[in-house]
Amino acid sequence: MERDIFNSTVSWGAIAAGSIVACSVTLVLIALAVGGGLSLVSPWAGEGASATTVSVLAGIGLICMAIVASTFGGYITGRLRSAWDDVHVDERYFRDTAHGFVTWAFATALTASVLAGAATHLLAAASTGAIPAAGAGAAQAASTSTGDVYVDRLLRANNPSGQAQGNVADTRAELLRVLAPVTRSGGQVADADRTYAAQVVAARTGLSREDAQRRVDQVVTEAKAAADTARKAARNAALWAAAAMLAGALASSLAAAAGGQMRNSRWYEVIPTVTTTRARRV
Repeated sequence: MERDIFNSTVSWGAIAAGSIVACSVTLVLIALAVGGGLSLVSPWAGEGASATTVSVLAGIGLICMAIVASTFGGYITGRLRSAWDDVHVDERYFRDTAHGFVTWAFATALTASVLAGAATHLLAAASTGAIPAAGAGAAQAASTSTGDVYVDRLLRANNPSGQAQGNVADTRAELLRVLAPVTRSGGQVADADRTYAAQVVAARTGLSREDAQRRVDQVVTEAKAAADTARKAARNAALWAAAAMLAGALASSLAAAAGGQMRNSRWYEVIPTVTTTRARRV
């Protein structure tokens, strides 16, 4: 006869309880981490920790948070799971470890769902205008497609100076589209686009053609450096997150095994014995 869900070896109630505890502890630790992180940074030059130090401390803190929260959740699961008195001790250890791993997986999925829901809500609010954009140029650059720059090349005038002195917003939007390959994916700006951008800058600022070309090259170099820095930061964040998840899975599994062993030991049923010694008379 097959077992139903109520007689299953998986204690879903204990897993749910441990997952909720892990998520709650995570929220508390995140609040503490945000407070500690804000105390390390400073808007003033030369004060506070450097960006590298903050990044490393944030990664280590993420791993520590995952270990602490997963340990709480796994231990609660191990203590609350169903009794397995009729199975071998090795099978009992495996089930406890598996329960801790499932607790970590359920808590991770629950946290990811909550974060995804919050991000969707924020994006929906931003699309309806509830959240103001940081700048009209940035929003316009984010909404353009890769084909716009080719359309710009088709419609460019032979005299960029007159166009630069005309609609300033259109000129800024066109230059943003020219720099889009660099700011988005660290790509290259075509030589024709560089030359055209230098002509527009020269007409707009009054610089010579050579100085305008040097300014364009400098800005493109700075944009590439910023894109490369963002790429490395995203890579490091992904690696730290992966390490934190692996550490959390291990901590939850071991904590569930420890909690299960504590439950099986029935330490609370042991009556403590008190021994007294008499002083020897000299």
